[in-house]
Amino acid sequence: MLAIELAADTIPPVTTTDTIQRAIDRMVEFRVRHLPVVNDQQFIGMLAEADITEPDHSLPISSLPHLHVNAFVYEEQHVYDVVRMFYEHKLSMVPVLDSSKNYDGVIDHNAMNNYFAEITAVAQPGGIIVLEVSNKENSMTQMAQIVESDNAQILSSYVRTFPDSTKMEVTLKLNKPDISSINAAFLRYGYDVKATFNHNDGEDNSKNRYESFMNYLNI
Repeated sequence: MLAIELAADTIPPVTTTDTIQRAIDRMVEFRVRHLPVVNDQQFIGMLAEADITEPDHSLPISSLPHLHVNAFVYEEQHVYDVVRMFYEHKLSMVPVLDSSKNYDGVIDHNAMNNYFAEITAVAQPGGIIVLEVSNKENSMTQMAQIVESDNAQILSSYVRTFPDSTKMEVTLKLNKPDISSINAAFLRYGYDVKATFNHNDGEDNSKNRYESFMNYLNI
C-alpha cells in the first residue's frame, strides 16, 4: 500500500501567518502533538507542541525558530516508510506530499492502527501460533505447508528479530480457531513453539473463571 492511499484531510493544517494560539487550539481540538504548516498547498514544515516556547501566543507561527521540515513522506512511498517516520521522529501524524512538495494530507495514528488491524487480520476468527526459529530455518514455504496440510491457511504473519541473536520470533495468524493439531505438527517438525492462542484456550479460561466465581458464592 502507498502512503497516498492512507492520506486524509481530517486535520486542517495551519499557515505561517496563523497565530501560535490557533495552532495550540487546533492541537487541543484534534488531540495531536504536531500540525503541518502549509502555505497555498506548499508544505513548509511540521510544528511540534514541544517546540512552542514563545510565551506570546498572539505572534504568528513564522516567529517560531524551528519547524521539522523533513518530517514527511512522498505519496508514492510505501506505508512502511510511514511507520519508520512515526517511529524515528516520534510523530502523532505524518504529512504526505506530491513530488513538488504540495500537501496531500496527513496519516494519523488512527489510520495506521486501522491499517495494521487489516493486514494482521485481527478482526477475523482464528488461532495464533508463535514460533522461535533460527535465521536459517526461517522458511515461510515450509511453515505454510505444515499449516495447509491441516486444511488451514495463514491469514497474516510477521517476524520479530532480537539484537545480537541468530533467533527470531515468527507469529502466524491462522484461519482455524482450534490449532492444537497444527501445534503438534510444528513440534513434530522440530519447531520451537513459544506460545499458542486459540478458541479452546479461551473456552477453558472462561470455564475456570466461572467455576471460581461459583465457588466464591458458595463460601
